[in-house]
Amino acid sequence: MSPGHVPQVTFDRPELNRILTLYGRMVAAGEWRDYALDFLEETAVFSIFRRASEVPLFRIEKRPELRSKQGQYSVIAAGGVILKRGHELAQVLKVFDKKLLKALKA
Repeated sequence: MSPGHVPQVTFDRPELNRILTLYGRMVAAGEWRDYALDFLEETAVFSIFRRASEVPLFRIEKRPELRSKQGQYSVIAAGGVILKRGHELAQVLKVFDKKLLKALKA
């Protein structure tokens, strides 16, 4: 590692594809409008916005240091409440299934 290089946690391609597929479906349903990616030293964050000027509605986080404990993936609501946490990203993202169905029915 070079001096001045700070290690970052990132989403790998399959993880990002899964998240962006969900995001695209929610955009098509008119629920979400913008997103942001942050790759930090201990966490990768995919933030979801209704409008770019707001605080995120949801954050999908990857924290590898929690891999052996409660799971490295979590979905966190705007108020900081953890909606779902687990070891498999697909299972954690299922927290959005009801929201997507409701949006598509409307």
